[in-house]
Amino acid sequence: MKTTHPFSPAHFEFDRELIERLDGSGPRYTSYPTADRFTPGFSAHDYQHGLQQRRIGANRKPLSLYAHIPFCNTVCYYCACNKIITKNKSKADQYLDYLEKEILLVAEQLGCREKVIQLHFGGGTPTFLDDGQLARLMTMLGTHFEFLSDGEYSIEIDPRKVKRETMFRLAEYGFNRISVGVQDFDPAVQRAVNRVQSEQETRQVIAAGREAGMKSVSLDLIYGLPLQSRDSMLRTLEKAIALDPDRLALYNYAHLPTVFMPQRRINEADLPSAAAKLDILQDAVKMLSDAGYVFIGMDHFAKPDDELAVALRQGRLQRNFQGYSTHADCDMLAFGVSSIGKVGSSYSQNDKMLEGYYAALDEGRLPVVRGLTLDKDDVLRRTIIQGLMCRFSLSIEAIEDIYAINFAQYFAAEMPQIREFQQQGLLSFDGDFLMVEPKGRFLIRNIAMIFDRHLRERRTHARYSKTI
Repeated sequence: MKTTHPFSPAHFEFDRELIERLDGSGPRYTSYPTADRFTPGFSAHDYQHGLQQRRIGANRKPLSLYAHIPFCNTVCYYCACNKIITKNKSKADQYLDYLEKEILLVAEQLGCREKVIQLHFGGGTPTFLDDGQLARLMTMLGTHFEFLSDGEYSIEIDPRKVKRETMFRLAEYGFNRISVGVQDFDPAVQRAVNRVQSEQETRQVIAAGREAGMKSVSLDLIYGLPLQSRDSMLRTLEKAIALDPDRLALYNYAHLPTVFMPQRRINEADLPSAAAKLDILQDAVKMLSDAGYVFIGMDHFAKPDDELAVALRQGRLQRNFQGYSTHADCDMLAFGVSSIGKVGSSYSQNDKMLEGYYAALDEGRLPVVRGLTLDKDDVLRRTIIQGLMCRFSLSIEAIEDIYAINFAQYFAAEMPQIREFQQQGLLSFDGDFLMVEPKGRFLIRNIAMIFDRHLRERRTHARYSKTI
């Protein structure tokens, strides 16, 4: 019986021929089952039950909190987020009134001032809020939750809308990480997606954040945008690396104009071809690796001493609705319109429409409109998918012991696909360990899909982004 395996998370191989052959669409697995499996049969009552289970001590690990701020001053044409375009700051005041109601309702169910280890403000544009509004939201949360001194508290930043002073205010409020949206530095690409942002604005925000004491700076880039070329993206990557971010995300643009209306403003003739996108990705992987960044997984890179890279080496990496994380095993309480949370073995999502969100809270109800309680099979498959996507290996013995199954028998329907991927060099499987090989690292979503029962049984009609 094997007790160790030779996997090294530092090893990966960009097998272009294999990537092209297995090109397809699939979930990102920020949850399993994925959000398209949520049903309206899951109600606010079910969410309350999960919160009450925490209250009686079923799971008292520190919490992760997420707050969704949906407002943006302008629309970015590539965006697939739930957002509200407005320049009226008073709308944010009203929104905070309702966030306060939701936070109070949740806190009442918990029954005590619970500890928090992770916080993330996403959007939309969280920095649409002015300094006073941000302070108000942090005070609201701090009234009902205790933020631990060693926690990870992050916020998404739009450099076009943030003053230097705001970065210092954010540090005072407790934030220690910033995620800076860049997407592309090329002016032509910026105009094509309606997000014109100077290099100086980005540099100034990052410099101010570091001066204010932020522990980590992350940059977000997107490849596959209109008018991008191999050469233009190389220049963007050079500028991004020169900014010395601790983490860098390189997202694959998913053009789904029938699903996301702003994308209809993009001229499809300007989009790079599939081959050009692979050129860009291949160049980016080499550039970032040569610059010393560690490939975490999918579209994330980090410096070797970053917590994500350390967690990857130590086998502690996890994944949640914000992507790769070191705290994904926490229950996540999500506040705000459309936000998705996890409590115990259930997921819940708030109303996506502001009117419905407000109406529920006016009636004294939590604004949950759908979700899912996982069954035993879901929990098992979630463990396997998390293990493959975060640790790139799976101990068969551990799975069999924890879930009292015979792996080969339970997953008999999946074994042909496992063997096929094994023959293609993506996986190795010896009965003791299922391991992702170096050339499988870039196709990890394809590998995870093997164990997605809902996808295999065609219980969803969702449209997914390309797996790479």
